Amino acid sequence: RDRSVSRGLGDVYKRQEMALNYLRFEEMSNDLVLERNSLEQLVRQVVKKYAAIFIYNHISIQLEHLDYIVLTDEKWFCFMLEQILSNALKYTKQGSVKISAEESVNGLKVSVKDTGIGIRSEDLPRIFEKGFTGYNGRMDKKASGLGLYLCKGVCEKLGHGISVASKEGEGTTVMITLPVSYTHLT
Repeated sequence: RDRSVSRGLGDVYKRQEMALNYLRFEEMSNDLVLERNSLEQLVRQVVKKYAAIFIYNHISIQLEHLDYIVLTDEKWFCFMLEQILSNALKYTKQGSVKISAEESVNGLKVSVKDTGIGIRSEDLPRIFEKGFTGYNGRMDKKASGLGLYLCKGVCEKLGHGISVASKEGEGTTVMITLPVSYTHLT
């Protein structure tokens, strides 16, 4: 009983936080601080917030190849990672989440890959639209349709790219591409 009450309060808090971030997003350009940040530290900071959920749901987390220094805004980059990780945990009932980075011709690709329920192919083209929840969101009944919309907007303002690959029943991979302004640590 106590867990359901705290989970319910967590849902209320999450919705309030999403509404506040939506309002902040409108004035985000005034709030950008591009600095060199350790990608691994940014990721670990976000993963730590969700540690209890990983443990409670028996979802494993893998962090690989994150030893890069990236040029981004710490607060807004972490906001995006939180949204993506929140979705991964919401739609992954068993299995794992893997966060990794790899160099590509377009820049550094940071991937969050889950083994969740995946996204229907007909929903994929619309997932970044404001208010779109798709089939999974309608089934969940807690989805606002704002998380990925805000992630896309944050990426545009930061000069990052975002894309999603998914197969229903197999999982989803969200990729954030940072331009070539990164350094690999040896």
